[in-house]
Amino acid sequence: METTFDKYINNDPKEREQFDREYADFLLSEFVLEQMEKENISIRTLAKKAGVSPTIIQKIRSKDAEKINYRTFSSVLNSLGYRINIEKI
Repeated sequence: METTFDKYINNDPKEREQFDREYADFLLSEFVLEQMEKENISIRTLAKKAGVSPTIIQKIRSKDAEKINYRTFSSVLNSLGYRINIEKI
């Protein structure tokens, strides 16, 4: 039995690419939200620690992460005690 995902996303390369991109943004956003909650840190406090505006943190929280550049996102993660590792898959 073919699922809705298979029918509309998995079988269409363009739709799959868009899904993967949006899902990656969702995961990044959810990770930052979870860490902020775990650390009990506010948007303004995190923004100050990361050296960015609160608007940037809000964009990440609202899953608008594709408009955030690598350096900014890396700074936010560093402020939460994480770093980005790039590895070949």
